[in-house]
Amino acid sequence: MSDMITADLVDLDLSADTKQAAARALAERMVALGRVTDLEGFLADVAAREAQMPTGLDGGIGIPHCRSEHVTEPTLAFGRSTAGVDFGAADGPADLIFLIAAPAGADDAHLTILSALARQLMNAGFTAALRSVGDAAGAAALIRGEEPAPAEDSTEGTTEETTEESADTGAVSAAASAETAPGSTVEDGGGPERPFRIVAVTSCPTGIAHTYMAAESLENAGRAAGVDLVVETQGSAGFTRLDPAVIAAADGVILAHDVAVREKGRFAGKPTVDTGVKAAINRPGELIGEVRDKAARGEVTSASPGATPVERGGESGEGYGTKLRKWLMSGVSYMVPFVAAGGLLIALGFAIGGYEINKAPSVMDHFVWTQADSWAALLFQIGGVAFAFLVPVLAGYIAYGMADRPGLVPGFVGGSIALTINAGFLGGLAAGLISGAVVLAIQRVPIPKSLRGIMPVVVIPLISAAVVGFLMFVVIGKPIASAQSGMTDWLNGLSGANAVLLGALLGLMMCFDLGGPVNKVAYTFATAGIAVASPSDSAMKIMAAVMAAGMVPPLAMALATTVRGRLFNAAERENGKAAWVLGASFISEGAIPFAAADPLRVIPSSMVGGAVTGALSMAFGATLRAPHGGIFVVPLIGNPLLYLVAVAAGVCVSTALVIVLKGLRKTAPGTAAQGPGGGADPSSPTPGAKQAVAA
Repeated sequence: MSDMITADLVDLDLSADTKQAAARALAERMVALGRVTDLEGFLADVAAREAQMPTGLDGGIGIPHCRSEHVTEPTLAFGRSTAGVDFGAADGPADLIFLIAAPAGADDAHLTILSALARQLMNAGFTAALRSVGDAAGAAALIRGEEPAPAEDSTEGTTEETTEESADTGAVSAAASAETAPGSTVEDGGGPERPFRIVAVTSCPTGIAHTYMAAESLENAGRAAGVDLVVETQGSAGFTRLDPAVIAAADGVILAHDVAVREKGRFAGKPTVDTGVKAAINRPGELIGEVRDKAARGEVTSASPGATPVERGGESGEGYGTKLRKWLMSGVSYMVPFVAAGGLLIALGFAIGGYEINKAPSVMDHFVWTQADSWAALLFQIGGVAFAFLVPVLAGYIAYGMADRPGLVPGFVGGSIALTINAGFLGGLAAGLISGAVVLAIQRVPIPKSLRGIMPVVVIPLISAAVVGFLMFVVIGKPIASAQSGMTDWLNGLSGANAVLLGALLGLMMCFDLGGPVNKVAYTFATAGIAVASPSDSAMKIMAAVMAAGMVPPLAMALATTVRGRLFNAAERENGKAAWVLGASFISEGAIPFAAADPLRVIPSSMVGGAVTGALSMAFGATLRAPHGGIFVVPLIGNPLLYLVAVAAGVCVSTALVIVLKGLRKTAPGTAAQGPGGGADPSSPTPGAKQAVAA
């Protein structure tokens, strides 16, 4: 740690009043020492990390941090603010601010040191010493560990020895260090009572700070509660797997993560609390109480041979709307590959054999190796089989997002019934949500230990499939099928101004969040219309408008960085080169780096261009049977030249708007920041640089 922070990297009178200004002030110290090579590029990386999740913590701590190619060596800067800076913590502004800069290829040794610092931040004695230290050199020495910090209160603190051990192994056993708390013991095979045992995993997107702070917080709470609590930290420095024997002996599991837990299947069959990493930092005692309550009720996760592909259906404390969005996006994310594969195969079949290929006999009965029509029929029929999975997969994985593996059986059954009764995608959505709700309700019923082993394999699939099947066939199936038919008839009747307005609306949605939930709603709406053997002309027009609008944002940002490069920083200009290919391939996410850095200018510009393109595509009557492909499926588009005109028009509109909006940021004459001599302050950021931290 000796070379990671020096007195020059400490500001005990930080005057910044926003988190962007605080990050800039501390980063400028890193630049002055040669630790950061590109200030704006580094701040853009910090802002991107902050956009993933606020880095403020309860107790007046802010820890903005990131990995960046602009960092030459692991560096830590510290600022102490009198007024406080809002980093998004629930209890208010932060007065202790740590800016952590790690190179893109930081080695494990440095990351381990940073993780040890993160754990120290959970030590009340350490933070109190930082608030009282009087000089920069003393603060740097304290952070480096050269001056020991006062220990915390014994009931909830941590010793230096424990911190070192935890940083190296990611685990601590509290059995010998805390008096057993009332109600914290369990009977062990009829013998004497033993402490309740918990295993936990912590992980955050960057794996530098929150991962280890959550581990320390859980360990402290475990000692206070008198339970054995062992933590596996899955951070950037790698992770040491928990001993399988420790997992097997555990009475409960806490998974505190914002990225997928590696090898999650190891914890199947245990009472589990699945939440975000910040919950473990801010309310570890509640999580311990939750897992003990689940164990008392006999609630366990399903047995699984490996890590579930669904990261998490919902976190503790999230609103129902947020959880619902995650569940729906879970189903959509698994459905999209079927859409792409099946749709492109069908489109290729049409391209080779013409639109009459849908009437070809089965290739099992008639296939001639030398005939193009036979190959076209083969592609079309394979694509049709893939498309037949869309609704069951959508329903099955919505239920999976809600209830994990037990939701798959009723979800797939309900989705298949939706197809059988012609309830379509609306039926699939309903079937998925109902299936997940039914499984969750069954799992809440207390059952004897002797029956728990067969619950996820026999009882839950049997009861849930029967209940969902009854509801879909007898109760809600017919009304949903009627609604689906009405929506289809409405789409088929669209023409003229109504079609143009729909195209504009879909264009706005495609460009609003660039691959997010609103974008996916518009895309799913379009693919639902063409997921039939003979889609209507209106459905193919909608698909064309949606794909055209989705290409606009990355292409517009690529063009803007080409014609007005000075308005963008070096990192954005590099991203602009890749955005050409991403936009041409219909990957809207190519514009995300620009939107994250400057959302108030980039997103509205993209939405206006997308609306123009969607409206023009509908007005031109362009059609598309393929659900993906960008410019690479232009030969399959009806009215391809006018379609390209619509795309080009939207790109030009978005490009012009974003250039104008970014240009308006320029400081007006006579209002430039004044330096000591009355002139412009050379340290003031240039107009083209601020978008890096606008988010």
